[in-house]
Amino acid sequence: MAAKNQKLYETYSKSLIHEVQRWGGLKQKGVSLKYMMEFGSTPTLRNLLISAQFLHKELPARIARKALELETLPYGLSLKPAQEKILLLHISIWVRDWYLDSFRDLRSFPEIKNTNDELEFTQMIKMIKVRHNNVVPMMALGVQQLKKSLGRKIDYQDLDEIHQFLDRFYMSRIGIRMLIGQHVALHDPNPPPDCVGYIHTKMSPVQVARTASEDARAICLREYGSAPDVNIYGDPKFTFPYVPTHLHLMVFELVKNSLRAVQERFMDSDKATPPIRIIVADGIEDVTIKACVLFTAKNPLDEQSDLGTTNIATMAGYGYGLPISRLYARYFGGDLQIISMEGYEGYPQTAWDRCIPSFVSLGRFARTAAMNQDYYGATNWNLH
Repeated sequence: MAAKNQKLYETYSKSLIHEVQRWGGLKQKGVSLKYMMEFGSTPTLRNLLISAQFLHKELPARIARKALELETLPYGLSLKPAQEKILLLHISIWVRDWYLDSFRDLRSFPEIKNTNDELEFTQMIKMIKVRHNNVVPMMALGVQQLKKSLGRKIDYQDLDEIHQFLDRFYMSRIGIRMLIGQHVALHDPNPPPDCVGYIHTKMSPVQVARTASEDARAICLREYGSAPDVNIYGDPKFTFPYVPTHLHLMVFELVKNSLRAVQERFMDSDKATPPIRIIVADGIEDVTIKACVLFTAKNPLDEQSDLGTTNIATMAGYGYGLPISRLYARYFGGDLQIISMEGYEGYPQTAWDRCIPSFVSLGRFARTAAMNQDYYGATNWNLH
């Protein structure tokens, strides 16, 4: 483990630093969703070998850039003193070191020449993906601690800088995990029908919304003893190509936020809790999923909670669920918005570009974070 609050040049060898800087400066190669579907539709040994050879060169560049970004966290986020507890060390040291460990694993892996090499490489990147599972909650803890330590001293310009950093960082992380997950999933000997790796070519948004809502209600029932009903409206026969795990995450967060808001509002009331309404609309240009709620929930989980002691989801989190969901929506060219409506304080809405026969309108798979940032503006990461 690196010493507390030390920078790369104070902790690691010059050769490693030089290699990280060189790879982090390389241009990333985009991979469209259409290409992933076409390439993965026939996961032959040759195609899997080609995929592994591509990732062997592409992943080090992306991961090196993440390590370098963590060296230049905005507003002194990576240089906070140790007395501000271990929360910020999760960002400045632990998370950065995860990326450095993954970079070294990838760079030390020999050239991939045959099927045995490809299988070993696949096992390694599976481990890398697991290694980074807790990056999001750890970063969220650091952001919450930053908010607490700065109080009202931070201005909107600094907030925007932090928001943009988090958008870039997480958008890139989504891309890395999509690349790894797609390659690993292509090894499934018995893939589900109509699935090409992570991608479901005939995904029913109504069915995914139903499953995500049931999962969210289960958590609400566990924590409150009851849960509002969730009514889903839409054509269950309508399908389009998408990544079900991404959609599940987005709908789960929308419904969980809605359930908590309604449950806490009516907890001490004699009135019956109103149902959450999920509307799946197949428009000409968009596939839109709307969650009608009374208001948005507040009071995120206490940042002093012990991260890593449980994997059980809770109703109140660290304030990153909806921002992360927004980035997942934007990743394939959609968006997630919370807009006001008469009679409602919040109306979460997530939309995706509708698929046309060539699947191009789903969005470029590897569009850069900067492009997303310029087009959409920064996400609110609960720093106010």
